[in-house]
Amino acid sequence: MPSSSPSSPRLSAQSLASFAIVSLIWGSTWLVIKDQIALSVPAWTVTFRFMLAACGMALLAAVRGESLRLAPRGLALAVVVGLFQFCSNFQFVYAAEAYVPSGLVAVLYALMMVPNAILGRIVLGAPLRGRFLAGCAVAIVGIAVLIGQEYHLHEGVSAAQTLLGVGLTLCGVMSASTANIIQATPTGRAQAVVPMLAWAMLAGAVLDGAFAYATHGAPVIPQGWRFWGGVGWLALGGSVAAFPIYFALIRQIGAGRAAFTNVITPVVAMALSTFFEGYQWTWLSVVGSVVAMAGLVIALTGGR
Repeated sequence: MPSSSPSSPRLSAQSLASFAIVSLIWGSTWLVIKDQIALSVPAWTVTFRFMLAACGMALLAAVRGESLRLAPRGLALAVVVGLFQFCSNFQFVYAAEAYVPSGLVAVLYALMMVPNAILGRIVLGAPLRGRFLAGCAVAIVGIAVLIGQEYHLHEGVSAAQTLLGVGLTLCGVMSASTANIIQATPTGRAQAVVPMLAWAMLAGAVLDGAFAYATHGAPVIPQGWRFWGGVGWLALGGSVAAFPIYFALIRQIGAGRAAFTNVITPVVAMALSTFFEGYQWTWLSVVGSVVAMAGLVIALTGGR
């Protein structure tokens, strides 16, 4: 893959634009996810999201003139990506937010650069260069400060709840990271991104529905524009618009560097929360954000 080449060029303007778009979209989704959990059973909410997203992705493929037909190996890969990315990943995320604040979950997801880089090295042979590792180290310091900030803001959460929520979040991180690497393998790279994602989201929705039915019974369909408007944004904005860009970014710059979108995402979420929820910045949140961004700049500058 391109990121494994010692002579790979620096980030292109297109890659930087993709980076910014994904981070901005996903930064907005955390506010919506928080609202969705209060309105419906989380497992069914995830199911509704990816049922709509699968339809939207299939429509996007049609608009782009791309066939949805995949070879058996491509279809099998899409199902595996659906299991890890659009089923277990999001089920863990939504379940975690029942125990710990959404801000803490968002910040913990910034750690995805670590398993992405390690798995990328093991599975794809992508090099771990000194500048990237230095950037990761600096970003992790910033993330640790943000984790401390989020924990300090919600001191009423018991230790048992916190441990369970953090554990569920880290399981989600590993699920998403696994999917990131799978789709960046030679078999994954041979598939067109949008058709593969359409099948992956459909597979994820089916698995989500099976899990939701097994754990919560038949769905209770929520009423009102607030819930379905949120589902629409998460499905069409957070999934149909963002995931093709993100998966293409992984193929362009490598899984480790692409995962730095998750470092920007919680900062964007905090910025949006300032306007919509009255979030109050503290010295910890400012320092953590600045240090995390410094790590991102270190890791992303220079050759790949």
